[in-house]
Amino acid sequence: MNVAEQILKILEETGVTQIWGVTGDALNSFTDALQKDEFKIKWNAMRHEENGAFAAGAEAQSTGNLAVCAGTVGPGTLHLINGLYNAKKERVPVLAISGQVARVNMGTNYFQEVGLTKIFDDVCAYQAVIRSAEEAPRVVLRAIQIALEQRAVVRVEIPVDIATEDAAGEHFIHPVIRSNAVLVPSENDINTVANTLNSAKKITILAGAGCAGCKEEVIVLSEILKAPIVHTFRSSDIFHKDDKNVVGLTGLIGNPSGYQAVMHTDVLLMLGTDFPYTNFLPDNCKIIQIDKRLENIGNRAKVDIGVHGDCSISVLKLLSKVKEKTDSKFLDHLLGNFTEWKNQKKENSNLKNNEEPLHPQLFINEINQKASDDACFTVDVGESAIWVAHHLTFNGNRKLQGSFNHGSMAVGFPAAMGIQSVNPQTQVWAIVGDGAFGMCMNDFITAVRYKWPIKILVYNNSQLGFVKIEEEEAGYAFTDKALKLTNPNFAEYAKLCGGDGIRVEHAADIPKAVQMAIDSDKPFIIDAITNPGELSLPPHITLEEAWGYGKSKAKEILLSVKGEKAQKKNLMDELKSILYKL
Repeated sequence: MNVAEQILKILEETGVTQIWGVTGDALNSFTDALQKDEFKIKWNAMRHEENGAFAAGAEAQSTGNLAVCAGTVGPGTLHLINGLYNAKKERVPVLAISGQVARVNMGTNYFQEVGLTKIFDDVCAYQAVIRSAEEAPRVVLRAIQIALEQRAVVRVEIPVDIATEDAAGEHFIHPVIRSNAVLVPSENDINTVANTLNSAKKITILAGAGCAGCKEEVIVLSEILKAPIVHTFRSSDIFHKDDKNVVGLTGLIGNPSGYQAVMHTDVLLMLGTDFPYTNFLPDNCKIIQIDKRLENIGNRAKVDIGVHGDCSISVLKLLSKVKEKTDSKFLDHLLGNFTEWKNQKKENSNLKNNEEPLHPQLFINEINQKASDDACFTVDVGESAIWVAHHLTFNGNRKLQGSFNHGSMAVGFPAAMGIQSVNPQTQVWAIVGDGAFGMCMNDFITAVRYKWPIKILVYNNSQLGFVKIEEEEAGYAFTDKALKLTNPNFAEYAKLCGGDGIRVEHAADIPKAVQMAIDSDKPFIIDAITNPGELSLPPHITLEEAWGYGKSKAKEILLSVKGEKAQKKNLMDELKSILYKL
């Protein structure tokens, strides 16, 4: 057994079933070993390492286990870094294996050699360069333990000559130890929180992904306190739109009731969230934050009471200490507003709104109605995230993944590959924009190769839509030359790769297209031709934002009058978007 085979054996015993990567001379010892019957790990041969890293992160999030990706020497490993940053910020355990040049050539500026340790220092919780066969198992096991315990990214670098040496250091090999520890909060802290909640009139709960294990307890707490529940986008698959006392989201892609609940409360109780948008957090109320990551407490707003503890234990302790309130006016008002907002969204997404180019809401609403109750969804950043946040309903069994903290484009499709690879019987949907999909579509053929029947909705509006919104809010006129995209027919591309797809330009064809995607046993692309002028306003607009948008429109009108066709088309598309909502 050589060192590469020893490492693979350790990974197998840890529960690793696959490696995502692009092979090369420094990884040949690994791929050669995987040809042998004794190894059950599958090598997923990607067309780009970044897609492999995104997929590995999604796999880790889906299973809770370690996922592995690999790159060869400098260029191959560098391609991993953006996907690894997404894994870091989503806090999932991923091991990156870097093949390296032989020891004799290290430090000589050899062909493809790069000083990887410095470059990966920020993204990795642990890195090590294996310098001998003896230390290989110890280093790999240490990396695995850190990745699992900290839910972090780790990287092991192995020179090509060491990988083929005889294995050694067997006395360091041991079963991976997994922590079952729970962080119990201080009783004094819980008493302080309970006293504050008992004396407050209006309370809002802002619930994040840290509430994954205590959803029901949080809802019970909200019933006792008559407190509306606002959730983050990342926790949309924990608290869904029809759950008791839920009033939606706040933030740029939120809704008015979610925004008002957070901004107009006496006490904001933040549970398991590091919600980053400080302009959507209040500065005139008491804030209580409970989190098992101490560094999150007070990171985004001035916190009056901070509790270091697991949300599940903390909420359970609070339930026995808080007193039931009788005044539900604050909650009832917000629930009424949220119901009106949901009804309006349903009306906007009705297929009778068949103006062309089509409204993007029509597609996601049809998918929402027809997708399985346990479907997994991935979403890219940008306008596709808006339509998912507003129109997709989660029922406790549906799951959602994306780049919620890193905010990278091109995560939706490779994340769907990661999920589908370990959930072969699950219906997996990737909701993506044309700009994001254009970055990663080369690995569509990988999905075809491995027969992953992912359903991909590509919003094809031929522009970087969300960047346009940001541009206009800042007071700039629409920059056609920077935002415009030239796209292929994505449905035909799918067929050329061996998958399937359909281009949709008419509302009447949407139900058929969605059903075709569901029924297909191949990767399937719905090429949705949508209105590039579709507008979606944030739940609250500041005077500065209104002024910026007004300046933008004034500039665009002036340029249109001067004969710029792109500006005229942009204004007409936006007018269509406004008129159908009236």
